[in-house]
Amino acid sequence: MYKRKIDVFIKSHFQKMNLMLLLYGARQVGKTTLLQRIFPNAVFLLVDNESIRQKLEEYDIYQYQEWLPKNTKQILIDEIHLLSNPGRAAKIIFDHMTKTQIIITGSSSLHIKNQASESMAGRFVSYQLFPLTFEEYVEQKDYRKSHKTDIIDRILLQKKEPLNKPLLFLKNDVLSNVLLFGGYPQLIKTPANIKYLKEYVETMLFKDIIELNLIDNRVAAKLLLKLLAHQIGNLIDYTELSRRVGVDQRTVRRYIEIFEESYILYRLYPFSKRERNVITRTPKIYFYDLGVRNAIIDNFSPIQQRGDMGAMFENFIISEFIKANAYKQDRYHFYYWRPKIGAEVDLVLTKDDKITGIEIKYQKLGESRAFRNRYKEAAFFQVTKDNFY
Repeated sequence: MYKRKIDVFIKSHFQKMNLMLLLYGARQVGKTTLLQRIFPNAVFLLVDNESIRQKLEEYDIYQYQEWLPKNTKQILIDEIHLLSNPGRAAKIIFDHMTKTQIIITGSSSLHIKNQASESMAGRFVSYQLFPLTFEEYVEQKDYRKSHKTDIIDRILLQKKEPLNKPLLFLKNDVLSNVLLFGGYPQLIKTPANIKYLKEYVETMLFKDIIELNLIDNRVAAKLLLKLLAHQIGNLIDYTELSRRVGVDQRTVRRYIEIFEESYILYRLYPFSKRERNVITRTPKIYFYDLGVRNAIIDNFSPIQQRGDMGAMFENFIISEFIKANAYKQDRYHFYYWRPKIGAEVDLVLTKDDKITGIEIKYQKLGESRAFRNRYKEAAFFQVTKDNFY
C-alpha cells in the first residue's frame, strides 16, 4: 500500500502522547485505509454498522468491556460523528480503559465540535486527511517511486531535488487530469471515472449532512452548492446567493459553514493589517477537490476548452499549499489581497512576522507590482503550470 504525507505524524502520535488520535476528512479520502495500515491490530468499530452504533450508544463502560475483546490495546472507531453523542462515548473509553490507545475518524467536524467539545476537551489531538496531493497522485500512479519536495519547499523555500532526474511522465497531461477529475484515491484505480464522481456527489457528499439533520432544506442546499461551484475564486455575494436560492442570508451562511466543516469547500479571507486601502472583507470560495466540484456542475470538458481554466488552476494551487501546510504542520495562515488600486494577489501566506505573496497564473505573465510596492519586506513568487512541480 502507498504511503501518505501525513503518515509520519500518525505513526508517531502515541510515541509522543497518550491522547486520542482524531483524523478528520471527507468520506473516501482514505482515512480508514490509512489507519488500518498503520494500526493493523486495532479493534475496528464501524459506526455506520447499526449494531456497532447501538452498542456504542449505550454509553456504559461495563457494557463496552463486556463486548470488547479483553486486553484491547487499540480501538479504531470509524465515523464517530454518526453517534448521537460522539464525545461521550470516546470520553468513557478514554477515562476507563487507560491502557488502550483510541483512534477515531470523522467526516463532519461540525457535529463533533457541537456535541463533543466539552467531553473530549484536552483528551485528543486532531489531524486532517485531504484528497491526494499532486505528489501523492504521482507516487500512487507509479510515475515516480519517491516523493518530490512539496509545494512549500519548492516555491517558498526554493529547495531543489537532490537528483535532477527527468520526469517519467508528461506533467501537463497529469495536471489536466487532476484538474478535471481531482485526487480521490479511488480514481487511481479507475482514472477519469465520471460515473464514480457523479455518484459520490449524489450519494456520499450529502450522506452525513442529511443523516445528522444538519440541513433542513436539501433542495436549497444542493442549489447553493452548485452556485458556489460555479464561482470558485470569486468573492461570496451572500445577498445574491440568498436571492437565487430563496432562503435568507443567515441560512446561506449556515449552509456554507456546514459545507466547510464537511470538507467540501473552504473560504479564503482577505489579508489586512487594518489598512484603509483594502477594498473588501468578503471571503472567496474554493473546493478541496476539483473532481467533486466539476461533478457538481456536471462539466468535464477538456481544460483547454474551458473558460474557468484559470480559476481551476488557482483553486488547485491554493489547495496544494493548504494540504502541504497541514501535513508539515508549518503554521502558515492563508489569505488573498485585494487593494482599491492595483492588481490583487491570489494567495498571501503569513507565518510569525513573515509575509509571502503568491501570484497564480496558468501561464507565465508579467508580475503585479502593487503588492511588492506595498509590502517591500515580503517575499513574492509567481506560480504557473511550468514551475509548480
